[in-house]
Amino acid sequence: MAKIKSVFVCNECGYESAKWLGKCPACGAWNSFFEEKVSKDPKTVNGIEKKKSATPTQLNKVIGTETTRMSTGFSELDMVLGGGIVIGSLVLLGGEPGIGKSTLILQICEKLKTEGTILYISGEESAEQIKLRADRLKVNRESLLFLGETDIDIIEEAINTTNPKLVILDSIQTIYSDEISSAPGSVSQVREITARIMKICKSQAITTIIIGHVTKDGNIAGPRVLEHMVDVVLYLEGERYFSYRILRGVKNRFGSTNEIGMFEMEGLGLREIQNPSSVMISEREDNPPGSVVVASIEGTRPLLVELQALTSQTIFGFPRRTANGIDYNRLTLLVAVLEKRVGLNLGNQDVYLNVVNGIKINEPAIDLGIILATASSYKNSSISNKLVAIGEVGLTGEVRNVNLIEKRLKEVEKLGFKTCIIPESNKKYLKDKFNLEVIGVRNIREAMKSAGLI
Repeated sequence: MAKIKSVFVCNECGYESAKWLGKCPACGAWNSFFEEKVSKDPKTVNGIEKKKSATPTQLNKVIGTETTRMSTGFSELDMVLGGGIVIGSLVLLGGEPGIGKSTLILQICEKLKTEGTILYISGEESAEQIKLRADRLKVNRESLLFLGETDIDIIEEAINTTNPKLVILDSIQTIYSDEISSAPGSVSQVREITARIMKICKSQAITTIIIGHVTKDGNIAGPRVLEHMVDVVLYLEGERYFSYRILRGVKNRFGSTNEIGMFEMEGLGLREIQNPSSVMISEREDNPPGSVVVASIEGTRPLLVELQALTSQTIFGFPRRTANGIDYNRLTLLVAVLEKRVGLNLGNQDVYLNVVNGIKINEPAIDLGIILATASSYKNSSISNKLVAIGEVGLTGEVRNVNLIEKRLKEVEKLGFKTCIIPESNKKYLKDKFNLEVIGVRNIREAMKSAGLI
């Protein structure tokens, strides 16, 4: 007979304790412990039957099989997945509410070139709501089945009955199991539901896409084990008031990670952007002060974006530093480097920095662009609109080398720019020749001189 015991689980990170705690020792959250009754069956673990014995196998004698993929119909999404979605894999898609997760999934249902049925399971929306969205997106697929249910037992029976090729679960936080007394979306429920879905889909080679909510920090809601159990984790990012969306792969057992795909939200759904760099700088003015183009690497793709900086004399005793699209602490550090190494008096200046089109960049190779844009705004002197800046800046004002410099320069050359400022250490080892002026600099003073700011 199954043993029933009571444990206290942190709703933020999944830490378990035999007694209630005011503060979680794992994640530091306060008042996050909830009592849950857990049924322990000695014959099963997370719904999966235990094996009585196992024999190790020599790895060099294992016969590998070729991974079977199917195209999603989106070349950008296929690139993020590593060539298409692997049949029988478990994919987790996360994103903020209203960012376009359900829209993307419905478009995939229309574009998937596969024989067989697709089962769309929704615990949040009714069939009428899904049908209205499908009509707007012009999704008319006879083999698309809908099930509005939140009970995992009924969902499992429906999967066995219909035997679909693709299962979509929207969302994992709304599904519950009667075997666990906690509410849907809790740590124990999410962990149990994912284990049940993984067991049935892996055994029948059913491809599964799970939609997950995100927390205020931008992470998938629920225990971290949820991301460990699935094969692929995708994040759909973007500002709600901008039309551009970035699909980022942070985990992929069948391909490279940190790849991105660019989309634009339109009336008929998401449209993929084949050349993101040209879109990011398409609305740039001719030659405004405080503006510069930088070359960033997202995954393995070079991306040219525009940085805009604005400095103005502060009316308070403490100057403001505001960053949109980059790390605030990074901006503060680079402003201090400008003051100390170049002598710009920014102590009485408010400094605002913005990455155009709502894109978020964390790569240090844009440091030199931040330096030049801030100095350009402070001096009210324009930088040539045919110039691109690449380089990481250290605390002593040196410009340090960056990776994949030749790939960045090829993108710069392709978009018609004439000059590129890069670290001197990168210029020494360039193998290819480019039809643009490549200027190597050792520190930010040389970079400012090359940009016409000194």
